[in-house]
Amino acid sequence: MAAIEMKHIIKKYGDGFPAVNDVSIDIADGEFVILVGPSGCGKSTLLRMIVGLEDITDGDMIINGQRVNEKAPRDRNLSMVFQNYALYPHLTVYENIAFPLRLSKTPDADIDKRVREASTLLELDDHLERKPANLSGGQRQRVAMGRAIVRQADAFLFDEPLSNLDAKLRGQMRTEISRLQRRLGITTVYVTHDQTEAMTLGDRVAVMKKGILQQIASPRELYEQPVNLFVAGFIGSPPMNFLPAEVRGDGKLQTPLGPIALTTDLQRQAVQGHDVLLMGVRPEAFEDAKLVDPDKRDKGDVFNAQVDVTEWLGNEQYAYIPFEASAEIRDQLRDLSRELDSDQLRTQLIIAIDSTSRIRAGRTADIWVDTRRMHLFDPKTGVNLTRDEQAGARLTAEVEEERREEMEEARNMPLGEAPDVQGSSSGDGSVGARDGAGSRSSGTQEAGSRRV
Repeated sequence: MAAIEMKHIIKKYGDGFPAVNDVSIDIADGEFVILVGPSGCGKSTLLRMIVGLEDITDGDMIINGQRVNEKAPRDRNLSMVFQNYALYPHLTVYENIAFPLRLSKTPDADIDKRVREASTLLELDDHLERKPANLSGGQRQRVAMGRAIVRQADAFLFDEPLSNLDAKLRGQMRTEISRLQRRLGITTVYVTHDQTEAMTLGDRVAVMKKGILQQIASPRELYEQPVNLFVAGFIGSPPMNFLPAEVRGDGKLQTPLGPIALTTDLQRQAVQGHDVLLMGVRPEAFEDAKLVDPDKRDKGDVFNAQVDVTEWLGNEQYAYIPFEASAEIRDQLRDLSRELDSDQLRTQLIIAIDSTSRIRAGRTADIWVDTRRMHLFDPKTGVNLTRDEQAGARLTAEVEEERREEMEEARNMPLGEAPDVQGSSSGDGSVGARDGAGSRSSGTQEAGSRRV
């Protein structure tokens, strides 16, 4: 195993465009770090620079204490799992897994031992004599992982390994990858554009935009304390709601929903020097006012709104509420949608309400919002003015010990067994099911900062 240090990494192509722009990340020995962001953000380029498939224009790549910028991929002792499996169709599963060992002239007895240990770990014992054409997509991906395991590399690198699988199989493979990483305790860097994978797998998640690292932190810290508008919009499904908020002189914000009270000192400090802000509220911060406990009701505000559409999903329900916004705000939401590589963010609220609520489309309803959970963003810079760094650090620290215990338990289990991994087994795509303990301190890096 190995620690990986990236110091001010820059990658420029022939036209001078920086695909990766001054990224610094320290990955601890045994840590699982996710690189996530929309298409073209530089995450795969950064992964390829770690393994040596891309040259580094500037900066230092340090693996296990050694600078490896000029080292060839074969000299870095890293294993990479690709999106397209990269299996040899004429070889059996056994020989595909054994292939890197045969290249390195490993004795046959050692090859057989390592291959069978990997196949037991990945539940491939019954398929060792099959060819890849006779395997399912998930089985092929496990073979690719087995080939990485037998090399006994210092770190695993995954380049969007689940993107070719259907949704249900992706959920199953997320569980297997998470359990495997716990069992082996190996340093892992995983690239994905799927935020669900990022939130359920990573100890820490690095969010990138146009080659620049925006924030790196535990999944829960990213979700609850995003550093800017981009991170807040990218992390979460459904996404965070953004509304224009005019600062009033009476300690309230004038919004399309009506006046909203500023409930915390942090929020009151954030409005100083601003006339207009963007208010961000996640869907789960809302509820049908009729269903809110009286003791909780005073901790938020109630507004009346016309409901446009409702979606009942059995265990939960969503309501969509359109609102008016200026052309400037609409343009900003459109630009943010492009940056996020997502559908256009409309001037509407998406609220999560209890499945038993009788709110219906085409009717007005009283909606309660927990104003303690709202974020305020500078509309010009996108900076989160209400971000609480200490609260974010606590979120990561609270799960750090749990993560260590989980890793220790996994390492002590017999081969082929694995502990239950919270939030990974359901495969339901729910964000925040597992909060992901960071292996160190909070580890938050903000846009423009140099170090993690």
